[in-house]
Amino acid sequence: AWSTNMDLMRVSVKGGKPETLSAENKAADNAPRFSPDGKKFAYRAQKKPGYEADKWDVMLVEVDASGKWTGKPRNLTADVDISAEDLVWTGNDTLTITLADKGSTVLGTLSLATGKLEKSGEGMITGVSASSDGKVIAFAQSRMTRPNEMFARQGADKPVQLTQANEKLLAQLDLPAPESVTVKGASGTPMQMWILKPPGFDATKKYPVAYLVHGGPQGAWEDGWSFRWCPSLWAARGYVVALPNPRGSTGFGQKYTDEITGDWGGKCYEDLMKGADYVESLPYVDKTRIGSAGASFGGYMMNWFAVNTGRFKCLISHCSVWNFDSMYGTTDELWFDEWEHGGPPWGKNRESYEKHSPQRLAGNLGKFKTPMLVIHNDLDFRCPIGQGHELFTALQRQKVPEGSASAKALD
Repeated sequence: AWSTNMDLMRVSVKGGKPETLSAENKAADNAPRFSPDGKKFAYRAQKKPGYEADKWDVMLVEVDASGKWTGKPRNLTADVDISAEDLVWTGNDTLTITLADKGSTVLGTLSLATGKLEKSGEGMITGVSASSDGKVIAFAQSRMTRPNEMFARQGADKPVQLTQANEKLLAQLDLPAPESVTVKGASGTPMQMWILKPPGFDATKKYPVAYLVHGGPQGAWEDGWSFRWCPSLWAARGYVVALPNPRGSTGFGQKYTDEITGDWGGKCYEDLMKGADYVESLPYVDKTRIGSAGASFGGYMMNWFAVNTGRFKCLISHCSVWNFDSMYGTTDELWFDEWEHGGPPWGKNRESYEKHSPQRLAGNLGKFKTPMLVIHNDLDFRCPIGQGHELFTALQRQKVPEGSASAKALD
């Protein structure tokens, strides 16, 4: 529970003792892929032990006919500020990857001959696979306005859509496309944010806002479909939906991702406040009816909002983090908390568990009295249900309006 040291292993199909291939790397290694001719072996690797959001590099090593490594792995993406996700061979000298890129997940073609990476595609591309000779790839692609459909691409040709599973239904719906905007965040650092308008949008009217904060915190709102947090469904209820990608978000460079560590309520909070300022300035927004919602880290930020500002009309905190101390003692991912806080609660970085823990400022719930809906799940082992219990108790004891009041606050 406190290690991310996943290794690659090699074992005979006849059985026997496995051979660990990547023992030298104490961080994570995964996604082993043989080239079509069987002479090369590619995989993904991180450098920092204990850090699940570290950059995933593409590694390459030569192998013999049995799959045994005959050389030392070399890093193909050491000088490229991207993190590889899916990984497939498209020929013996070319790798195709997917990577988060400024609010989308796109394709990257990596040439072993030139070392160059070329990006292509849009929306959210996942599940990439290749034909046995590597000449054709297939993948799923979604947008914020459309669930996944399947596509295929041969070489550098334009992708061909293979399925239209939802075409009939989508033709009946008004699904506005999201608009990407850039806001100056903390210290003037740019923050990308999606703005999604409701169906039948009328610029002369004033609309309430759903300001959604993503989880992770190392994640991102992308131009893709979600059946869990579906922005188009929020918009269909008559909200302007704002989807900010603050400090900690992926796809904007590893430095931007890393800057959330140990600073959950710092630069990220300021980024989000700047984003809310931008939303309030839009001529079609009713700034007296802006609510915010989020899950996991997004739920944490709802709690941090609740004890630091009264600017939101209501807050929805889903599977949140409320108390860093009790979170550490009950979560199933100790490596996560130990990385984010620089050790356990009794370690040298004790201050980190206190500085940005919402529980420490619990008395401010009664000061701001922002109506709050708390949602939590018994089987959430990442952010255990006790976090929701503690938050709910603090809200109840200070007579903060709950559930039904929160639901009605934007009406």
